Amino acid sequence: MKKNNLLVIGEAYNTFQKDSTDLLASSFNSVSMFVKFNPIAEISRYTSFPALNPFNSKSKIDLTNKPPNLHIILAPILYVPLDSHYKKMGDKLYHTVDKIITENNINFNLIHSHFTWPTGYVGMKLKEKYNVPFIVTAHGYDIYHLPFKDEDWTEKIRSVLKSADYIITVSNSNLKFIQKLKVNNHVMVLPNGFKSDLFYMQNSMDCRKKLNLPIDKKIILSIGNLAEVKGHKYLIEAMQEVAIHRKDVLCIIVGMGPLEKNLKKQINAANLQNHFVLAGRKSHNEIPLWINACDVFVLPSVRESFGVVQIEAMACGKPIVATRNGGSEEIIVSDDYGLLVEPRNAHDLAKNIELALNKNWDEEKIVNYVEQYRWEYITKQIQHIYCQLLTD
Repeated sequence: MKKNNLLVIGEAYNTFQKDSTDLLASSFNSVSMFVKFNPIAEISRYTSFPALNPFNSKSKIDLTNKPPNLHIILAPILYVPLDSHYKKMGDKLYHTVDKIITENNINFNLIHSHFTWPTGYVGMKLKEKYNVPFIVTAHGYDIYHLPFKDEDWTEKIRSVLKSADYIITVSNSNLKFIQKLKVNNHVMVLPNGFKSDLFYMQNSMDCRKKLNLPIDKKIILSIGNLAEVKGHKYLIEAMQEVAIHRKDVLCIIVGMGPLEKNLKKQINAANLQNHFVLAGRKSHNEIPLWINACDVFVLPSVRESFGVVQIEAMACGKPIVATRNGGSEEIIVSDDYGLLVEPRNAHDLAKNIELALNKNWDEEKIVNYVEQYRWEYITKQIQHIYCQLLTD
């Protein structure tokens, strides 16, 4: 594949999209990754991009460790978060991407889109124009919810999937939704992975000292956007019960989002100020410190297609308490690795958090189990798909 060029179309240059693309870049002559963004809402996230960046701004994205043959290209489109606008975003993004491809003479032999809409639609249209193989990865909301909103959405997503030469999805629960759409193309379930050079066991007390966290507390950690689907309000309700039985617990939530004020109000109303820290957003490189500092990792989500952060926590030897959210039950397959609870059930969550805090976990067993999710193994399987399509 070293003579070939890959075109990636993604929602963002972040975690699972970044990690896999960075590793796959070594197999190609050149990789061009288009990143969709709204220049009004998201401009503060980007800077220091190549000449193709039409904006001059400050960025929160670190490109210093990017592979030299990987080119990140911003694809700016204006939109508002309304369904009617979202439906039109496919054509808007396609015209933006194709214009940049034409003006800059970008060559590619293979297209890989992350998410079915709008990036998957762009991949489909580029395949039609340039006659190159097209792969789409269905990650989550784009396959378990979006196609079933109405008949128009069903047809849009089905057409993208049927156009793809290969479909990847991250869990068997996602696969069931693809099957509901009656799509018979090649489909492979390939989970997301973790970076083994970033997520590994470290001394917990050392990490706590670096983060200025108490060393005499049992620390519960949750990481995720502060949004309804992540279920943090149920975690706060659960902590009301846990705090009755244990005074030595501290629950830390890492992340930002629209529910931050509501969650703070809930914590204060429950008089849990001494048991909670809303730590805000942290860089991906700092997340291993927070994970290694905790005793138990909790994922209280209402819905997850996979849940990368739980395998990152397991790679650090941490037991998981997670909901049966669609993705976690495919990972937590034994009580040796974690405990599963019903979503939206604060009492069940509290009970299992206490069980997890009191249990003697075999950290090495957790780490050995999660080795199968290393990106090095997952990307080898993606490479195999690429080779198939490039040699057909």
